[in-house]
Amino acid sequence: MDKFDRVFQLHSILANRRTAIHLEDLTARLECSRATLYRIAATLKDVLGAPIEFDRETGGFAYTRVAGQTPFELPGLWFTPGELQALLTLEGLLKDRSGGLLDEHLAPLTKRLAQLRQHKHLSLSSVAQRIRLPAMAARSPGPFFQLVAGATLQRKKIWMEYHARGDDARSERTVSPQRLTFYREGWYLDAWDESRNALRTFAVDRVIRPRTLDECAIDVDEAMLNDHYATSYGIFGGKADKLAILLFSKERARWVADEQWHPQQTGKFLDDGRYELRIPYRDSRELAMDILRHGAEVKVVEPEKLRSEVKARLAAALRNYDI
Repeated sequence: MDKFDRVFQLHSILANRRTAIHLEDLTARLECSRATLYRIAATLKDVLGAPIEFDRETGGFAYTRVAGQTPFELPGLWFTPGELQALLTLEGLLKDRSGGLLDEHLAPLTKRLAQLRQHKHLSLSSVAQRIRLPAMAARSPGPFFQLVAGATLQRKKIWMEYHARGDDARSERTVSPQRLTFYREGWYLDAWDESRNALRTFAVDRVIRPRTLDECAIDVDEAMLNDHYATSYGIFGGKADKLAILLFSKERARWVADEQWHPQQTGKFLDDGRYELRIPYRDSRELAMDILRHGAEVKVVEPEKLRSEVKARLAAALRNYDI
């Protein structure tokens, strides 16, 4: 039996008894050790919410029952939203691979995922048909993703030409790759840029003619990386030094109150039903785009520079419709 079979069987045993069953009897019926039995019981209790308790008098496990309450049943789907998303994403990545060097090593993983999806107790047989993860505005990682990823993992410097989208400029860079980030359907490289003597982020699909150098990459401290990237808004780096105060309409508040725009955001409902959201940021470009998608349902309260930027973009958009 695998872990899922044992979890299901332990639940069936305990659900059909009103008294505790001794550990020795359980290990024999589940064909496992005591350590495995304790892990299965912990999964039932901590992951699936089963009311399982250890009875010291009888030296075994039992379900606690409360008069008037419906007996505990296992959920139809055992996966958390994050686990389900990871499963579907991994299946998609493996399905899209195209004859690489790792094919023979990934084949057992592909087989195991197929077995997992067909498991009789997990209700996953039709997950690919019933659950979608659409990719909106997805971009190809570009022809040099393997080289960039290889240098990042092997801790080697990269020389490259970079074609920036923002200003259409081309520049030559020597960088020490720190980590790859998959963000909003695109791959980005966080790296120490020698020409700027600072951390920078590069879209991998905009990298041109790269080559891996023999020099070892400079390792930037993890705390410094997090301080640079984790406090900023979106993909742009730099420590947050400004605070945006946004005011959403009563109608839009019901959505925005449940969204996370930034790990350090704060929000509150006002007496009239509107919602105030405070977001730390440094670079306003991505924040402004996210504000604009809410149209007339949001107003920038502060700072004035961000208000002016959003107003200017709205005015420019309106001019596109002038007759």
